[in-house]
Amino acid sequence: MSATEWLDSLSPWPRDGFGLDRMRALLGELGDPQHAFPAVHVVGTNGKSTATVTIEQLLLSERLSVGSTISPHVATWSERIRIDGAAVDFERAVARVRPAAERLDATQFEVVTAAALALFASEEVDAAVVEAGLGGRHDATNVLRTRVVLLTNVALEHTDVLGDTLEAIAREKLAVAQEHSIVFLPDETYAHLVPAGEIRFGGAREAAEAFVGHAIAAAPEVTLPGRLERRGETEIRDGAHNPHGARYLLERLPAGDYTIVVSILSDKNADEMLRELRRAGSRLVATRSSSPRALPAADVAALARSHFDHVESADDPAEALRRAHELGEPVLVTGSLYLLGDIAAGERQ
Repeated sequence: MSATEWLDSLSPWPRDGFGLDRMRALLGELGDPQHAFPAVHVVGTNGKSTATVTIEQLLLSERLSVGSTISPHVATWSERIRIDGAAVDFERAVARVRPAAERLDATQFEVVTAAALALFASEEVDAAVVEAGLGGRHDATNVLRTRVVLLTNVALEHTDVLGDTLEAIAREKLAVAQEHSIVFLPDETYAHLVPAGEIRFGGAREAAEAFVGHAIAAAPEVTLPGRLERRGETEIRDGAHNPHGARYLLERLPAGDYTIVVSILSDKNADEMLRELRRAGSRLVATRSSSPRALPAADVAALARSHFDHVESADDPAEALRRAHELGEPVLVTGSLYLLGDIAAGERQ
């Protein structure tokens, strides 16, 4: 069984509740690689992957060797771990931690995080830029020697784990701050929740500049699968999967009257997402991703009819995309990274 096949067989969620004991035990068996380099820790609700890779690129422009890890992936697991901006040999990276991970019954995310940190240590990177998975306090990434923390934003998500208010969620995310960290916030809203470290305001550029201690001249263009990903001149794909993510997308989306292809998970506020997406265009094709949590296409279409002028549904994502291009370009594919992954998988066949 290959590393990726084995990963696919693992639970994405801890069966015994969230915590760091198993992750620390796993890293201990690997020689505690997380202590080998200073890190920038990126937490927040939306925009974390883009921020992570932006910081990576800015540090690379300073001639540093940089490891980075993002989640989730869209098309392949190899998107998750990078050295100096390039994908690594993912199978090999996971294989080296697999024996210890199997003994400890590690989760998918713990395995990938451990594989990334072990690889960064062996490659002797100057810096690691690490995107948190779920929250912060109990996230598997909360093991780093953190020089800089960046909070991108906060929205209601995973309320059963992180809390049911924005303040509670922000507190969980900001718990990663350490005594000697510089903590960057988008504004003053959650400054009172930072448990330690120096508070500053800014985004990815400011975080990178704080890490190196001076201004950085570079202005990198960051492209990532499923994050405002352009497919030719007539299609954009973005994994916005909650109302806040939809608003974040719309603030950055090039102007146009889009036909929207959308699949939405059942634990998201679908009606509010559709209300937001209506600002991008008047036509929508509802579909259903392969996630067992995805709403039926017909249910999404029924909700969409109160917001869009023209609504159709197609259970098959590839058919939905084809039909959207017929209805009118440009096309925006969004609502779920699972949807983007399904379309990408079909294109590889």
